Amino acid sequence: MTKLSVNINKIATLRNSRGGQFPSVLQAAIDVQKFGADGVTIHPRPDERHIRYQDAYDIQSIIKTEFNIEGNPIESFLKMVVDIKPTQVTLVPDAIDALTSNAGWNTIKHRSYLREIISEFKKQGIRTSIFVDPNLEMVEGAAATGTDRIELYTEDFAAQYNLGNKKAIEPYTKCALKATELGLGINAGHDLSLENIGFFKENVPNLLEVSIGHALICESIYMGIENVIGQYLQKLK
Repeated sequence: MTKLSVNINKIATLRNSRGGQFPSVLQAAIDVQKFGADGVTIHPRPDERHIRYQDAYDIQSIIKTEFNIEGNPIESFLKMVVDIKPTQVTLVPDAIDALTSNAGWNTIKHRSYLREIISEFKKQGIRTSIFVDPNLEMVEGAAATGTDRIELYTEDFAAQYNLGNKKAIEPYTKCALKATELGLGINAGHDLSLENIGFFKENVPNLLEVSIGHALICESIYMGIENVIGQYLQKLK
């Protein structure tokens, strides 16, 4: 079964829109685990416009499953990850002003940089993953950095699937096969939803984990978060 890690950034966005502590990010992390999720994902950004760095420290204390922290490895992010020692760190090449993640790493251009960071995280016992586009060359480059896993950036798949173009899955299938050949674990995320997750899972071999936030939280507004998590888990079996 592919693991489901729930990204709770959108809970923090709602909290921050009014100030205070409601809805509680900490309670959301507790609840998604209670409702069956295999992990909690957060993606703090330098401006702390949703998840704050303090949230990351607070959440660490209540994790009973897996904790995945995503982000661009700037100095403050590196310090936080080493302090917390989450189950997994996912490196994402976000521009500081990016609204959301919009590209994977150029793992060839940044190979030495990534290798140095990943080596330090692995010394700390933290599993590492690199956010990559569905490009065979980038997957091969990722293997050379020493990372444990890749996370396939799935926005293009999701957009094309909505248009009825199911052939958009093909590069992801090929990259998953190449990653397995190279000894890399496979994660995926970005714009995956109840509508497309079953098809994605069926066509991406050896998929270990998906990280889903925006769609899952939106779907939960109408159907309830416990119900929605249950539906994802059924589709990921």
